[in-house]
Amino acid sequence: MTLLASWIGIDTHGPTSAYIVADSRISWGDNTYFDYGKKLFASNCFPEILGYAGDVLFPSIVLSQILEMIDAKLLFDETTSCAEKNKIIFEKLYYAFSKYPDVCGNNPIQIIHLSRDTLFDGYPAFHHYALTWSRDKSWKQCEMKIPEQSGLLQVLGSGGVEFKENYESRYQQGHNRSTSRNVFHCFIDTLNNIKDRKCGGPPQLVGIYRKPLTSGKNFGIISNGRRYFLGTEIPRDSSYDKIEWRNEFFERCNGDSKKILEDAAAQLDSLRR
Repeated sequence: MTLLASWIGIDTHGPTSAYIVADSRISWGDNTYFDYGKKLFASNCFPEILGYAGDVLFPSIVLSQILEMIDAKLLFDETTSCAEKNKIIFEKLYYAFSKYPDVCGNNPIQIIHLSRDTLFDGYPAFHHYALTWSRDKSWKQCEMKIPEQSGLLQVLGSGGVEFKENYESRYQQGHNRSTSRNVFHCFIDTLNNIKDRKCGGPPQLVGIYRKPLTSGKNFGIISNGRRYFLGTEIPRDSSYDKIEWRNEFFERCNGDSKKILEDAAAQLDSLRR
C-alpha cells in the first residue's frame, strides 16, 4: 500500500523548500480499503515533517505521539541541531517498537524525516533522513544526500514502481524537469492513473520553507473540485483561510473560491493524462 514521495526545491542560494506528498489509502488485500488515512505529519513549532509507508498501525500511532511531544517542546528546542532532532525521533521510535507486540511486527516500516536548521545566519541547511525497520535488518537510520538541483528525494510504497517509471520516462523528459512542481505533477498523474489498487484516495501534502521562524506546514489540497486536509474532506462552511491551499497543479489557491490566487504563478502540466 501507499504512494509517497519527497522532494526539494533549490535556487542559487541552496534549498528553499522541501515537501512530502502521499495518497490516503489504507488497504486490506486488493479489494478492501479506507481512503481517509493520515500518512503525513508536520510540526506546528519546528521545521520538521515526516511521512510513512509500509506498516500502518505502529507509525500512525507513534508518530502522532512524537509530534505532540515535539510541539509541547518536550523533546528539543530551537538550539537542537537537525542531527540531534533526528536522533531523538529515532530513539523514540526504537523504544516504542520494543514494546510493540511481536505478532504485529511483520510488515516493514519506512519513515521519511525532513528537517531544517532552526537557528541560522544566512541560508539554512536542510536534512533528509530515512528511518526503516524490517524483520531481517531491524531498525536502520541514515541521512540521505540533498541534491544540487530541485527534484525527487525519495519515493516509497507499493506505488513507487509506477511513479518512478512515469517520472523517469516522461516527467524528467518534459519542460518542467528538475523543478519542484515536476515531482508533484508526476505524483498526481501517477495516482490518477495507477494500476496498484492498494494506492488511492485524495493526496495529502506537508512542507517546510527556508524562511526564518517558520515551522512545518500542513497544506489543504483541492482535488477533483473538493477540499481535503491530510486525507479527509473539509466540511462546507469551514474557515478555509486558516491554511495554505494548493490544487492538483501545485498552484497556490484560495480555499474558499478554489481559484488560483491573483499573485500566484500558473503551474500547468502539459503531460497530464
